[in-house]
Amino acid sequence: MPQIKTLLFGAAAAVAAWVFFQRFDLQGLDGIQIAPQGQTANKETPARDPLAPPPARSTGSVRVATFNIQVFGKSKASKPQVMDVLARIIRNFDLVAIQEIRVADDDLLPNFVELINSAGVHYDYVIGPRLGRTSSTEQYAYVFDMATIEVDRSQLYTIADPDDLLHREPLVGWFRVRGPPPDQAFTFSLVNIHTDPDETKEELDILDDVVRVVRDDGRREDDVIILGDLNVDDKNLGQLGQISGMTWVVSGTPTNTRGTAQYDNLVFQRQATSEFTGRAGIFDFMRQYNLAMEEALEVSDHLPVWAEFSAYEGGQPGRIAARPDAAPR
Repeated sequence: MPQIKTLLFGAAAAVAAWVFFQRFDLQGLDGIQIAPQGQTANKETPARDPLAPPPARSTGSVRVATFNIQVFGKSKASKPQVMDVLARIIRNFDLVAIQEIRVADDDLLPNFVELINSAGVHYDYVIGPRLGRTSSTEQYAYVFDMATIEVDRSQLYTIADPDDLLHREPLVGWFRVRGPPPDQAFTFSLVNIHTDPDETKEELDILDDVVRVVRDDGRREDDVIILGDLNVDDKNLGQLGQISGMTWVVSGTPTNTRGTAQYDNLVFQRQATSEFTGRAGIFDFMRQYNLAMEEALEVSDHLPVWAEFSAYEGGQPGRIAARPDAAPR
C-alpha cells in the first residue's frame, strides 16, 4: 500500500471485581487455553486458564511480555507499594516491552531497574525517545533479564514517520537469547507500539507495513513480533491481522484490569516464528498478589500479556541460524 513509502528508518535517540467473577470461574484453573489462531492445543498438554499464574518455566525457553504501566511517572514512582508490585511483576519474565512511560527526567527507569534487581537478579533496560503530538509525550522501553537475554544496542531504532501516520512511532529492538551457542540461539525483533485509541483502524492499517519494513531492514531477521497496547481485540487487527500466517496469543479474553476489554497482545507470523511454544497468557497480578481492585488499578489498568519461546532458533537445538555480521552484544 502507498503508505509504506512514507515509512523510513530513523535512528533512536540512543528504543470492578464483579465483572471479573461474571466472566471467569476460579474453579478448574486449567480449563482454558490460549492457542494461536488456526491452531489447536496439543491434546497431551493440559489446557490452561489464560489468567492463571504462569506455570514453571520449561527448560530452554524464554518468556516475553508486554505491559502498559499506565502513566508511569513520578506519581506512581512515589508509591513504594505500587513500585514493589511492579518490580515483582517484571521478575516473572525474561523480557518486557513497556508502554506509557510519562516522565520529564531520565531517572525513572534506572531507579526502577535497581528496585527490580534488589531481589538478587540482574535486569537492564533500553529506552526510546519521547513521542507524541502533544505535550503529554510517552516513551517505550524494554526491560530484560541479562542472564537470559542480550540486546544489540546499536540496532535499537524508532520507525521514522514523516507523514505523521502514527501517533507514537514503534520502538524496534533486536534481541538474542543467552544460553545456547550463539549461532543456534533464538534471535528476534520486537516492535513496541501503543496505538492511539482514537485512530486504531488507521494505525493498524499502517502496522502491516511496519512489519514488512522491519523484516526487510537488512538484518535478515524473519522473527518480527509486534507487541504492545493495540487498543483493539484480536477480531479488529485490520491489515496487520491480514498478513499471511499472522497469529496472536490472546483471543477472546480481556486484558484490562477491570476484565472488560481486550487491548494488549503479541502478534507474529506463525510460520516464521516457529520458536513459539504455544504457551501464553495474561498475568493477573490482582489475583496473583491478592489485591483489591483499587490497589490493582494503582498499579495499572492493564494486565501484562506474555508468550513463551524456545531459546533455540527454529525451536530445536542444533539448528544454525543465518544472521547478520553484527551480533547482539
